[in-house]
Amino acid sequence: MTFRWLTVFLDFPAAGFGPGIAFWRAATGYGLSPFRGPGGEFATLLPPSGDAYLRVQRVLAGDGGYHLDLHVDTAGGALQALDEAVGLALALGATVRHREAGEVIVADSPGGFTFCLVRWEGERAVPAPQAVDGRGVSRVDTLCLDIPPELFASESAFWAALTGQAPQAAPVPGFAYLTGPAGTGMPVRLLLQRREEAAPGQRVRGHIDLGCTDRDAAVAWHVDHGARVTGMFEYWTVLTDPAGHEYCLVGRPPWK
Repeated sequence: MTFRWLTVFLDFPAAGFGPGIAFWRAATGYGLSPFRGPGGEFATLLPPSGDAYLRVQRVLAGDGGYHLDLHVDTAGGALQALDEAVGLALALGATVRHREAGEVIVADSPGGFTFCLVRWEGERAVPAPQAVDGRGVSRVDTLCLDIPPELFASESAFWAALTGQAPQAAPVPGFAYLTGPAGTGMPVRLLLQRREEAAPGQRVRGHIDLGCTDRDAAVAWHVDHGARVTGMFEYWTVLTDPAGHEYCLVGRPPWK
């Protein structure tokens, strides 16, 4: 069983669906596929080059957020490959929420982060970073899992075992990347963040990071287009988009 691609979903409540899509189309420079699904609730952000890895969804309840699709190589048969993947996830402590045989499995990690197991459709070309209004280049290149301190060890072990990637300490204390052969050629890397504190019962949530060659200019552009700065740190700036989604602009070249 092999994961060949990752897709990050931006999940918007109904009121934020249109504004959220418009903002992220502008911020990435990507196009938009036709809407699909029974109620037109899904679409894909289409990069000018490379394969798509960002999708949007309108959710029926809650504030939305982010979730992850893991694309399973189904060369030996879709049903068998997805069964093997879900079997591993369950053995590691995941909980299945929904299943469509041979198509998609929706699950939660032990810490409560939602992910899907889907079929790989041959994606392999990572999109190049884009210049937005001449303010350096950037790309959504990281999905960060924000993990309460008491769940950090178990959640890190789950994602490492599921993906076959080894945790590697990041330069900043409290962070670790998942790296290894399974991550080669992926459009996003997974970053694990140990939150300093969390409310009782808080589950794992996620946010996206954009690597930026000119962070100050990128922050100014995002604010001009409706984002709001909520935190400033030495290496990154925390913002919320017009739909209330948290994300970070990080001062480093986008990961390739």
